[in-house]
Amino acid sequence: MQIGVLYVDDEVNNLNSFKAAFRRYFNIYTAQSAREGRKVLENEEIGVIITDQRMPGETGIEFLESILPIYPDTIRILLTGFSDINAVMGAINRGQVYKYLVKPWQDDELKMYIQNALELYNLRKENKELAHKLKLANLELELLSKIKI
Repeated sequence: MQIGVLYVDDEVNNLNSFKAAFRRYFNIYTAQSAREGRKVLENEEIGVIITDQRMPGETGIEFLESILPIYPDTIRILLTGFSDINAVMGAINRGQVYKYLVKPWQDDELKMYIQNALELYNLRKENKELAHKLKLANLELELLSKIKI
């Protein structure tokens, strides 16, 4: 199963453009609000979340910050039409954002960032699995050493 990329933006035209530009390369999901984005996260394995900063009800940073405890391994990208230094600092500090990009995006550039983010997500996932296997192996060794004594 291919890991998904979720794009959250309140502007339908942006969602359609994103899907049209990247659906051949990635497993794309879109949501028109943070609430819809959470529903996608509940039902799909999402490796990369791209969100607009300025949305009614909940900003992109607030959305990313709220899902961080539940989905800590997802790679987060903030996309906005405004160059706002406070948003940049908030994104980095509170939402643990991997990349901050200004709209309109360049397809080739964004594609590269998504590919890199998916690779990072997969490395994090593999690292967790290996750490879990190592922990189990250490427990087995500990158990065997107690049996032999």
